[in-house]
Amino acid sequence: MLVSSELRLIADMFDFRDAPLEFGDIAFDKSKNGQVGARVRWSKVIFDVLVSVILLVPLCIITLILLALNPVLNAGPLLFLQRRMGQNCEPFIAIKFRTMGPERELKRGAFDAVEMDRISRLGHVLRTTRIDELPQIINVLLGQMSLIGPRPDAFSHACVYLKSVPGYALRHQVLPGISGYAQTEVGYVQSFAGVQRKVAADLYYISHLSFSFDLWITWRTLCVVLGRRGS
Repeated sequence: MLVSSELRLIADMFDFRDAPLEFGDIAFDKSKNGQVGARVRWSKVIFDVLVSVILLVPLCIITLILLALNPVLNAGPLLFLQRRMGQNCEPFIAIKFRTMGPERELKRGAFDAVEMDRISRLGHVLRTTRIDELPQIINVLLGQMSLIGPRPDAFSHACVYLKSVPGYALRHQVLPGISGYAQTEVGYVQSFAGVQRKVAADLYYISHLSFSFDLWITWRTLCVVLGRRGS
């Protein structure tokens, strides 16, 4: 497959598990978007659609269960719709099961910790099992996300990262994912250094993108979920 030589260089030079990434900022070039081999691109599309269609069945079942439990354990809307930054830095609406108390607008800062006190009892279960992410298969079927790719950040937070985190724009050359390399190997981050590590892992993923790599990340995601390391 074809990838930017600059992207491969900055991804290969950094061990994202141990230290923050340091490299010169590289402007995001939309003309380099989609430089992934046709076979890899179509294998991802087919995999995304097939798995998402299969997951529609458990999504419907879980939705019905949550409709019954929500009024008691998590009063408020069933779904949480959030504007996030997608491919080419364009906004889209990500769909999740709501895990926190209703809030009209995002108040948490880009580098602030998650407001754990707002997570409901049911929401905690949904987060640790990653079930809250399941509705995003709708985003996948709409072509806004992939099953595997860099996790999309809230749009307001992403705009901050674009200005302050070197290389952040480069991670938007591909579709964002429900799970990704940064999620399985770095985990949840809530600091500037953490975002740098996440970006480095995402760039490593993009520069080494392949269908077999996606399958490995899918396996690692299952291991994380079964290990109850959700956030």
